[in-house]
Amino acid sequence: MPMETAARAPNVTLDLRPVGYILGLVLTALGVIMLAPLLLDLAVDSGNWRAFLESAGITALFGATTALACRSGHDANDGFSVREAFLLTTGIWVFSPVFGALPFMIGAPQADFTNAYFEAVSGITTTGSSVFPGLDHLPPGVLLWRGILNWLGGLGIAFVAMIFLPVMRVGGMQFFRTEGFDTMGKVLPRATDIAGRLLIFYVALTLACIVTYAAFGMTLFDAVVNAFATIATGGFSTSDASFGKYAGPAEYAGSLFMILSALPYIRFVQMMGGSHRPLLRDPQVRTFLRWLGGSVAIVVIYRLMTSNDGIEPIIRQSLFNITSIFTGTGFGTANVERWGPFAVVVSFAVGLIGGCSSSSSGAFSVFRTQILLLAIRAQIQKVHSPSRMAVIRYDGRVVDDEVLNPLIMYLTGYIVTIMVLSILVTLTGVDLESALMAIWTSIGNIGYVFGEATARTGTMVDFDTTAKWLMILAMLMGRLGMVAVFVLLLPRFWRA
Repeated sequence: MPMETAARAPNVTLDLRPVGYILGLVLTALGVIMLAPLLLDLAVDSGNWRAFLESAGITALFGATTALACRSGHDANDGFSVREAFLLTTGIWVFSPVFGALPFMIGAPQADFTNAYFEAVSGITTTGSSVFPGLDHLPPGVLLWRGILNWLGGLGIAFVAMIFLPVMRVGGMQFFRTEGFDTMGKVLPRATDIAGRLLIFYVALTLACIVTYAAFGMTLFDAVVNAFATIATGGFSTSDASFGKYAGPAEYAGSLFMILSALPYIRFVQMMGGSHRPLLRDPQVRTFLRWLGGSVAIVVIYRLMTSNDGIEPIIRQSLFNITSIFTGTGFGTANVERWGPFAVVVSFAVGLIGGCSSSSSGAFSVFRTQILLLAIRAQIQKVHSPSRMAVIRYDGRVVDDEVLNPLIMYLTGYIVTIMVLSILVTLTGVDLESALMAIWTSIGNIGYVFGEATARTGTMVDFDTTAKWLMILAMLMGRLGMVAVFVLLLPRFWRA
């Protein structure tokens, strides 16, 4: 996916053709990729392959037609304006699930548009919440397609986080852009250089995860789908039991790969260029590992004090499930609610924070949380010593108002959106706890479910249509950043 962004000043008039061209290419590629589950269903003699054939044809045809119709606008431009970057990122995440949902409607499980779109959005945003119970009985092509949606979404999110968001100044992410396409350190001259190295790393990490899972006893099919979901921190598994189908030593392997996938991908790109120090010295990485280790430790201690389970199962389950929630993966091997209210509170807190920026992990991010804590400390110092100049520094660099103000706005939007959408979900007849947890898991792209409304199936299927659309909105807003969505609602954005 070409990623030359913000190479020129904003146009006087908004030209949608460059956006349509790239979006068309993305949809064409999506249609071609649908051939993978098609071939799998053919191989196992499942009649569901026809659904993928029809879906692939519709998607590829629409995408190719759109790209051809908009090609003249793309050829006339040498990059994207900031407005076009907003439209492109939003368009990909809104329209790709429309076509990604087609196999779910045309074939198994014969879902209506709301449920099919919910599942596709959850997959592409790497949220991992589902409205499909009975996964063990679905055709393998459908399960593979869910995993592919996760994997593609995680890769796309990494591109956007490293290339688009710094340009768009969303949520303080411009801190990672000082000139051209430099991202937290070593400058790469073009976005395509970042994209190429990122793709190599992403594929290599996925292959390593597949081999490891297979070594721990998974079938090749389960290893592939679970690896897709792990590396994307997406959480779509092949069974209603989620990762619990392989509970045991495999949980340690899953924890390791979830942690790796929640680290800043740009650091691994730099490692591929021969520079290992940035990863080891990154304050975001150190803080994430420290907070994760502390969260797991206090949950383990709490469970040792309140449970009769053995030490090893407690350590293993706590490590896997807290890591899954912290990284926003959404896999589960145990019911955290049964561990007690303290464990649920810890899970809620780490889910709000999420993994590192420039990864596929969602939620608020470790980087933004660090900056906010530094800002709070600076304000406390000013109250204590009004004449003191409290300068906020992160990784040796001054954090100025250009970074801090969008971040504060992002936090405000994040909290207000959770509150408003949770209240709206309760108006559909859902209890408050289930409503709050549904929006928490959706806007944070976490995937882990809590509450009475999900207790029957472990999915979101029992929520009504309105509640599901509110969760869809939360998933998209959480993945794109609230500001990126709000900007599109401003009339001034569309005026010349």
